[in-house]
Amino acid sequence: MSKKIDIKKIVTIGDLKKSGYKSKSIKDEVRDNLIASIQNKENAFEGILGYEDTVIPDVERALLSRHNILFLGLRGQAKTRMARQMVDLLDEYIPTIAGSEVNDDPLQPLSRFAVDLIAEHGDETPIHWVHKSARYGEKLATPDVSVSDLIGDIDPIKAANLKLSFADEKVIHYGIIPRSNRCIFVINELPDLQARIQVSLFNILQEGDIQIRGFKLRMPLDILFVFTANPEDYTNRGSIVTPLKDRIESQILTHYPKTIETSLAITEQEANILPAQKDKVEVSDLIKRLIEQVSFEARTNEFVDKKSGVSARLTIAAYEAAVSSAERRAIIHGQSNTQVWISDLSGIIPAITGKIELVYEGEQEGPYEVALNLLNKSIRTIFVTYFPNPDDVKKRKAPKKSANAPEQKQPENPYAAIAKWFDAGNHLDLFLDMKDEDKIIELYKVDGLFGIVKKHFPQAGEKQSALLMEFVLHGLSSYSIISKKMIDGKIEFNDMMGSMINLGDMGMDDDAFNDYA
Repeated sequence: MSKKIDIKKIVTIGDLKKSGYKSKSIKDEVRDNLIASIQNKENAFEGILGYEDTVIPDVERALLSRHNILFLGLRGQAKTRMARQMVDLLDEYIPTIAGSEVNDDPLQPLSRFAVDLIAEHGDETPIHWVHKSARYGEKLATPDVSVSDLIGDIDPIKAANLKLSFADEKVIHYGIIPRSNRCIFVINELPDLQARIQVSLFNILQEGDIQIRGFKLRMPLDILFVFTANPEDYTNRGSIVTPLKDRIESQILTHYPKTIETSLAITEQEANILPAQKDKVEVSDLIKRLIEQVSFEARTNEFVDKKSGVSARLTIAAYEAAVSSAERRAIIHGQSNTQVWISDLSGIIPAITGKIELVYEGEQEGPYEVALNLLNKSIRTIFVTYFPNPDDVKKRKAPKKSANAPEQKQPENPYAAIAKWFDAGNHLDLFLDMKDEDKIIELYKVDGLFGIVKKHFPQAGEKQSALLMEFVLHGLSSYSIISKKMIDGKIEFNDMMGSMINLGDMGMDDDAFNDYA
């Protein structure tokens, strides 16, 4: 507002005029409040992470320029959320003509209703104060949306009740856009709007005019439009007609988190974990990173449709599922607390399969197998940030001997003891619903497993060490040092040769074995 006024004492147009209130357009209103926000070092888009140096500056520049905005990006990139937060840049309250369907400004009325009411009552015309929370309109573009829905139409029932001719402006039923006058109005998934419906927006964006069934209306609507869409090349559902795109002044490209730290912060902020779950289930940083890495792997995976995108909702849902998986196990065994183990990540598979679109090859592979593949790749990627790279161990060659030089000792293989234990015919079964104590006992049976964890993480406690021991097994299997298979509610670790023999006994051919390995 122009200055602080007491809205409780201002109930008529006359009161409003005496207060010194000055009307301003919604775009000027947003611009002024954004300037104040920037000057006060405030974040106008609180909770929008990863856009601090990219998208948010573009949005601020667009709003300062008083532009309508098109957010262009893949699913789950906070497009609608940013639009909704623009409400915080509106004035707390604005005055409207009481009873107006289109939020008529008392000092600059638009509708026939408001003009006639002011003509009848003058300065005694009652006004109504609208809070900023009510100044937001949103419409999901679907193929069945009509011009009547957006702009308006003649209402025959109103004409009959009021005994008016269809030529009378009062029989008009206003659509959602005129009703959003002096508001922020969002159309989500704009390409899904039929081309002929998109054409109806041309004049609204350019001149602010609307036309309903031939009525010669001159209603310079005051609206801040925000549109959201997937890139045209990324959708087969439709496209944005060129003249409409030309009328939207700022097109802003959104993106997925660029770092795993940003992705971690988003999941931490958005995941709906109950206090009771937080008290019962501990989630290590390792588990959090493994879950986040799944989405990064999915966005580059050959089986996943990159044009469709992989939203942050995947990792949020996966994180919630992992916590619930550990909670369920604790409830079964009557444990007061537990931690999320690597084996609990088998419980996030349903959260992955529902969040990824597969290409033809992925459909042939099957969503479950693709999800397991993504989880395995996540383990493989994160493993080398905690422990030595097994591939480096495989590539080591014995140093060349020289007649004059002393014999050099070959570098030690840090996983030799573990591989040897499995090569000796031992195997390890970790049941998905195993008690924490029982799992720890089983893990300590593997020679060299605790040793490598203690070497690299000497400060780790018992539970952390056990989790890292389990991680080593999964990591080595992802690098084909040992084998792993999930069957009948358990994960079985074995030596590679033994697995090959077993698969041969099962009648599995070489191609099938290679896929398995």
